Amino acid sequence: MTTRSRTLGTLAAGAVLGFCGALAGGALAERAPVSAHPASPGALPWEEASLFAEVYARIKRDYVDDIDDHALMQKAVRGMVAALDPHSAYLDSSEYEEIRLSTMGSYPGVGIEVAAEDGVVRILKPIEGSPAQLAGLKAGDAIVRIDSHDIGPDLAGAIAHMRGPAGSRVRLAIRREGTPGLIEFDLRRVQVEVHSVAEQTLEPGYGYVRITTFTETTATELKHAIILLKRDNDESLKGLILDLRNNPGGVLEAGVAVAEDFLQGGVIVTADGRTPASRFRMDATSGDLLGGAPLVVLVNGGSASASEIVAGALKDHGRALLIGHRTYGKGSVQTVMPLSHGGAIKLTTSRYFTPSGASIQGKGLVPDVLESGADVPPAQILSGRGSVPLTARDREVRAALQALKGEGPHAHPSAPALTARNAIP
Repeated sequence: MTTRSRTLGTLAAGAVLGFCGALAGGALAERAPVSAHPASPGALPWEEASLFAEVYARIKRDYVDDIDDHALMQKAVRGMVAALDPHSAYLDSSEYEEIRLSTMGSYPGVGIEVAAEDGVVRILKPIEGSPAQLAGLKAGDAIVRIDSHDIGPDLAGAIAHMRGPAGSRVRLAIRREGTPGLIEFDLRRVQVEVHSVAEQTLEPGYGYVRITTFTETTATELKHAIILLKRDNDESLKGLILDLRNNPGGVLEAGVAVAEDFLQGGVIVTADGRTPASRFRMDATSGDLLGGAPLVVLVNGGSASASEIVAGALKDHGRALLIGHRTYGKGSVQTVMPLSHGGAIKLTTSRYFTPSGASIQGKGLVPDVLESGADVPPAQILSGRGSVPLTARDREVRAALQALKGEGPHAHPSAPALTARNAIP
């Protein structure tokens, strides 16, 4: 795999990340800062500089409210970058820090995964051992107020208010189904270790791995998850389900490393842009952790960016069967570039392509098996739902398991049952 020195990687913000540290917004893909020093600007044409100065002066003189120079310049810069495309943005120092934290695999907070659902910010699950879990917060709880701030559906606001220095305190008021009134929790913030990978055995020999986002620790977590699954299944797996549903992306290199873990070789992703750094190709070199065992990848409309890189590579190489719904369709890469006066810009610098040379920008990936009906809700995917088995509550997981076992109408080409049928003369 091609490697480069980076301090930040691809981050896809929004959807289900919640307290994993994402900024609320559309699905984004970002690479690390290429330099802490801005490039030398080109000369600004006099006419354009004159237009900017004239508009600036009119706002200062005639706008209904007085705006100080710093605030006005911040708005001008933010608008200029945002107007380029939906994924480029100016980041002030706090937003830049938010992105930096979101790639590290840990953050200062109370330890819950949240999502905006049905007009409220709802807890998907408390992280094991976190202050939230120890205090008794549960999946499905709706966050109504944080300290003195009413939250409503504001996911980004909820994340910002729950963040704070380790050791400081925060009070949450939640609404719980079946319980009258609000329940208040006084929590002490700690440094929470976020795990982006979860695994379980569905049936003897058949494993399930869910990746919620791609952080700097995801590739290591995936290898550990496969080791645990093999340990629990006599050191061998007959098949694996990789669940990327509602995974909005993350660190680019982490996505490439995950794809590489299931490929013997070949191209994973290529990218093209105007600068030499924006044109690259990444290849698989390390080998398949499953030793060729059948692999099914679950995707949906919330699978974006690095998730699409993984799914596209495994699909194009014929390594995995894709089941679910069409993916988000984000085929561009943003580079986070620190600015000399603090903050950064997140700028679209490349368009990426799957190994077959296809761009998924605005189109997404179409699964090999399209599931009918709506996407499975994020809360159903991420919450434990008590003792109900995953295969009993998730129709797409059931379909994937049937495919791995060579059952049903969409058997995996490498499934044991299908292989046996093909061997019959």
